[in-house]
Amino acid sequence: MATKLFVGKLSIGTTGSNLAELFKQYGTVVDATVIIDRTTNKSRGFGFVEMSDAAAAQSAIKALDGKEYDGKTIAVTIANPPREANRNTGNEAGYRRSW
Repeated sequence: MATKLFVGKLSIGTTGSNLAELFKQYGTVVDATVIIDRTTNKSRGFGFVEMSDAAAAQSAIKALDGKEYDGKTIAVTIANPPREANRNTGNEAGYRRSW
């Protein structure tokens, strides 16, 4: 089962292919993405790497968390699962607020 990693404190110039190249020495990289700001079209300083299995992910965390990459000390952890959308967008009765 694939394991998704959060990679934080990235430099602005880091790309998804740079991340894939860095992480592939610890196992098979399924996907690597750097999150881009919609307004500025620049890196937001974090991304996600999906490793093929949990052992590869743990190996990458152990080797890369707190290490310097591209001039910055990066943080690598297991990614939190996505939050569920909050269905109640207003008050407790479900009505939308209009202000």
